[in-house]
Amino acid sequence: MSTAEHKKAGVKEIRIAVISVSTTRKLSDDKSGTWIKKQAKKEGHEVVIHQVVTDDTGAIQELLGHVVDKITPHAVIMTGGTGISPKDVTIEAVQPFFDKELTAFGPLFAQLSYEEIDAAAILSRATAGIVKNILVFCIPGSIKACKLACNALIFPELGHLLKHMKE
Repeated sequence: MSTAEHKKAGVKEIRIAVISVSTTRKLSDDKSGTWIKKQAKKEGHEVVIHQVVTDDTGAIQELLGHVVDKITPHAVIMTGGTGISPKDVTIEAVQPFFDKELTAFGPLFAQLSYEEIDAAAILSRATAGIVKNILVFCIPGSIKACKLACNALIFPELGHLLKHMKE
């Protein structure tokens, strides 16, 4: 079966959780998370939660655990906390939960970022994986990076990924 055929047979009704990681933003000024939420709805997906959590490993893990265990979306898109400063702990908080890592996601995002921002793409540690049969994407917090990750990688493949996870 071709990739196009696989995508056609993919999951259509997708429940998404949006989590923004930030010590400075609140839900009212969360541009990236709000954009992801609006774009997900435009794509025909249901956004089941949109929340901001502070850049703290324990807080991130607690919220992710709650979302995975109690809300059970098909996918979680986390934005922010993927850089290299000491406060950027999203990756460290989330990776231990991965049952499987989507190892191509980070390099593909870096390649696309490089095409837009040159060598500064090296600062991003975007990653993705599967936690209890739920897709989890960790992407940078900038609106430009969110648009790139969602439009080029996440939304085009969500249904296809979910289809394969159900096999």
